[in-house]
Amino acid sequence: MTSPHLHAVILAGGSGTRFWPLSRRLAPKQLLSLTGDRTMLQDTVLRIAPVVAADRTWVVTGCDVADEARRQLRLIGAGATVVAEPVGRNTAPAIAVAAHRLIAADPDAIMIVLPADHAIAKPEAFRECLDHASAVAGNGYLVSIGIVPRRAETGYGYIKQGDALPESGRREGGRGAFRVARFVEKPDRVTAERYVGEGGYLWNSGMFVWRASVILDELARHAPGVSAAASRIAEAMSSGADDTRLRALYEAAEAVSIDYAVLERSTRVAVVPAEFGWSDVGSWAALDDVAVKDERGNVLSGRVVDVDSQRSIVYAQDRVVATIGLNDLIVVDTPDATLVCAKDRAQDVRKVVDALEAQRAQEHIVHKTVQRPWGAYTVLGEGPGYKIKWIVVNPASRLSLQMHRRRSEHWVVVAGTARVTCGERTYDVRTNESTYIPPETKHRLENVDPQVPLEIIEVQNGPYLGEDDIQRFDDDFGRK
Repeated sequence: MTSPHLHAVILAGGSGTRFWPLSRRLAPKQLLSLTGDRTMLQDTVLRIAPVVAADRTWVVTGCDVADEARRQLRLIGAGATVVAEPVGRNTAPAIAVAAHRLIAADPDAIMIVLPADHAIAKPEAFRECLDHASAVAGNGYLVSIGIVPRRAETGYGYIKQGDALPESGRREGGRGAFRVARFVEKPDRVTAERYVGEGGYLWNSGMFVWRASVILDELARHAPGVSAAASRIAEAMSSGADDTRLRALYEAAEAVSIDYAVLERSTRVAVVPAEFGWSDVGSWAALDDVAVKDERGNVLSGRVVDVDSQRSIVYAQDRVVATIGLNDLIVVDTPDATLVCAKDRAQDVRKVVDALEAQRAQEHIVHKTVQRPWGAYTVLGEGPGYKIKWIVVNPASRLSLQMHRRRSEHWVVVAGTARVTCGERTYDVRTNESTYIPPETKHRLENVDPQVPLEIIEVQNGPYLGEDDIQRFDDDFGRK
């Protein structure tokens, strides 16, 4: 499957609140390493790379995390295009905007639509399934990838298979394709068991393949408001509209899923049954399906010392986490928050996030360590009128030329040499030296060493220390 008309649209806009405290608003599930050394976004892009070229791969995500998505793609050498949404409006507008942009570049484009936060154990079987689905989509169908159920699952929607599509045929080792009789919402336990017992029901994976022209035709027919809004957004993007204009257009678009807007209404929907070790990794408990376990059924990650626990999930970061005699529990420790819950209550972690949001707490928004395109910073301490950060600047990288209205900054170099722009001056600050940046002064921090990271301690002082008190004048990463 190497068609020049094949494009991948990866949806990376979810928040993943059920993976708190590891996931945050600015570090959602798809940008985390939950199932291996790479993040879920990186795995998704690399999984599709053998069949879709980098210049035909699109990642749709939110503006707040677009820089981090780009950074992660650079780390794996992926040249995918990142489309940053100023406001999330669910999957239908995201897919529609992407389809318009694909059509402009390739009128015969076939779209593979993939969530960025799924795990797939058998990537070759996955790609073979997409090959078959692409052939069916070439006949004008909107193709959903349906997962053959492994158990009675109440956390997924289901697809009821209808009649086989004779024109799609059965490829060698494949399972053919079928019309969709109906989509079914997440069932209760009894209903789920009946579905599995009867057969002919598939889990709705949220993965789709179709011609870009066909999905746009069906959107115009069944969701004309979404279609018109997406057309205006795509046109504005092409003409270089500013952030304010794009935000207004997104806010005016209806927030609706592609399932409800089109798939549940169209007569052109087909399903391809698949078995390639799929999991949506929807909560901490889902690691049971995708992570390596010890001899007692535990999933242990990080600096964990365990004695006699069973069937538990323990995740540690910087600190040692010691557990003794746990049964069916989840323990997740991060530098600023710790979660302990029963495994069968993993879905309720989102309630903790809701409570933190109601308290206006920062622990659901951002970690103490925040990745940036140029490096990272860690908040070491803060109080009324001050904040202390440890800043690491990657070799041969620099921050934007910027200014803060309401705070000053004092920089102490602890490793490397900093090239500092402060007002009209540019000068070097070496290890064990410091410099002061007054408020309302243009400044820039740069690491000119091509190999060694620059580390500084920054002390901020002022009446307001929020990250939004920044005005950028020049930036290597295109941020405004």
